[in-house]
Order: sequence, then structure tokens, then C-alpha cells
Amino acid sequence: MPRHTTALVALLLAATVVGGPSANATPREAADQPADPAALLTELRELARESGAATEAYNESAERLAAQRAEVARLDALLADARGTLSGARRTAGRLAAAEYRNGGGGELPPVLRLLLTGDEPARALHDTTVARRAAAGQLAEIQRLAEAERTTETLADEAQAAWDEERLLAERERERRDAAHHRMAEVAELLAGLTEEQRSGVTELATRETADAQREFLAAQRPADGSGAAAEGGAVSDAVTDAVTDGRTGDAAGDAAGRQALEWALAQRGKPHRPGAAGPDAFDPAGLALRAWEQAGATVPRTSARAWELLPRVPLDELRPGDLVVYHDDASHIALYAGDGTVVHPPAPGREVAVTPVAGRPILGAVRPRTP
Repeated sequence: MPRHTTALVALLLAATVVGGPSANATPREAADQPADPAALLTELRELARESGAATEAYNESAERLAAQRAEVARLDALLADARGTLSGARRTAGRLAAAEYRNGGGGELPPVLRLLLTGDEPARALHDTTVARRAAAGQLAEIQRLAEAERTTETLADEAQAAWDEERLLAERERERRDAAHHRMAEVAELLAGLTEEQRSGVTELATRETADAQREFLAAQRPADGSGAAAEGGAVSDAVTDAVTDGRTGDAAGDAAGRQALEWALAQRGKPHRPGAAGPDAFDPAGLALRAWEQAGATVPRTSARAWELLPRVPLDELRPGDLVVYHDDASHIALYAGDGTVVHPPAPGREVAVTPVAGRPILGAVRPRTP
């Protein structure tokens, strides 16, 4: 079993926060409770990953939906302009036709003038007459051009609306997937609340041990040959990290000013709750915190961790600097800001608040560094 773990200890302690029963709930029958701490830990780890992935997928679809909605609005505005311009041209043509009719002494309108007033197909009028004044012919050509532009814009607007409808359905499906994952986490939290003290202690101890083991491995891989730079090997992280970052005294003191600025802002958000799809100011999901933190430093970060992993420059893990973005899981479904000394700041999971935690608390995919102006 992999030795990485999500923020499971906190999920145990915060079962009621994510939808579990109250403290005086009746425990489930022992026969209904998984007795194997490793099995519970594996299920919790997978549920936390799935919850994050579902939230990221919903955020991605919501971004596409917003972009498509903007495109629909843009084309609708262009269509309204095209129709207004065409209507104005036809009114001008009407005035020209009326003047021609008066000058011609009455009688039936020539076909070309009927065209100017009614918008009939140009070919019919041109076959029916051989006489057209130059001004009328020019106006006819302009109406023909505007009518074609209107038809083209209308087609594009219809296609954009259809694409928006499709994106809306996709976003709804992704929202349902996200909500289902969160509901399942609430069910497991309820199960955990009903465990015996011995069973709960077994899961907690296993989670703590796995986190510590993974953290030691990570730090050993990043540590200089003289052994300096080691920190935060256990599950707890001291506020000294904040002071070290502010003073430029972390093991990554050579990190650039933009990264430290982003990190300082993220650290100031500690204690704010995790909320799926939130990007501040009162709550955050992991990608939302990363986006807003680097926004303070003048850099643009994609709204989802998968897009950040796809688009931003990669950074070797042994070259991490404060503010770099550490991406987790094979599907890049979680992201956190590197805080120096083997720690990251992020909202770890539903039911958790923004906090500083060991960097190796999840399976690390890699790291990226936002571009600054």
C-alpha cells in the first residue's frame, strides 16, 4: 500500500464538519464497521482524491461554460448590430426607391426598386430589368452584402448557443459528480464517528506514521550532503515557518521576491475554510488559493491544478522555492504553495481550513513555477 496519505487525521477529528453525526450519535454495530485501519485509510485516501478531482473537473467545466456564455453574448451583440445596419440600409434604399418612383411619374415599380424595398433575391431583379440607376445598384450591392453578413452571424450565434447548451449539461454532470463525492465523504465520516476508540486510534496512528515516513523520504531526497535544511518531518508544522519566510530565512532563501509575496499572502489566509469552487475571499479550494496568492504577485495561474500542471513551467523538486506550486496525484487534482522547509500551505481537504502541512502528505506529481511579468 502506498505510504502517502491525505489529511486523514483531521478528517477523523472533523467528521461532523463534513456532514457526519453529532457527538452524541449512536455508534454503528461493530459488524458494520471495517476493523482494518489500513482498509479505512485506503478508502479515505481515495475518497479525498476523488473529491478533489471532481471539484477540479467541475471548476474546469464552469470555466468553459463562462467562456462560452461570453461568446454567445458577443455574437448576439454582433447579430443585433448586423440586423440594425441592414435595416438602416433598407430604409435608405426605400427613400431612394420612393424618389425614383416620383421622378418616373408613377406606375408599377421597376423590379430593382421592388428589391430594394422587399429584400428579394438579387438574381430575380437582375433578370427582370436592364435599367438601374448607379445609386440604386450600389445600394442593392450593399444590402446584399449586409444580408449575407447577417445570415453568417446568425449561423454563428446559433452554433454558439448550441455549444453553450452542451457545456451547461456537462457542467451539471460534473457538479453532480462533485456533490456525490462529497456525499460519500460525509458517509465515511459518519462511519468513522461510529468507530470504537481502539479502531479510531488505529487509523490515526497509521495515518501519522505514513505521513512521517513519506516526509522523511522527501526531505532526504532534497537535503544537502551536510544534512542541513531538514524540517517538518512529522505531522505538525511550527509557526516559525511563517517568520522564516517573511525574513527570507527558509532553506530556500534565494527564492524570488514574487514567490515569497505569493506565499506570504497565502499564509495570511490560514484558518479560512475549504469550500469547493471557492477562490476567496472568505473560503478557498486548493486551486483557488493558488490563483489568488499569485495574483497578488502579478502572475496569472490557471483556475485548476490540472491546467497549472499543463501550462506552467516545471520545477525540479530539489529546486523548490517559496511560492512554487506543488501538484499532487497522477491526475493533478490537488495543488499547494511550497512554504519552505518541507512544508506547503493549502486547504487540505473538505472539512479542513487553510493550513501549513508537510509537503509529502499526498503523492507528489511534481512542481511548477508561475511566470512573473
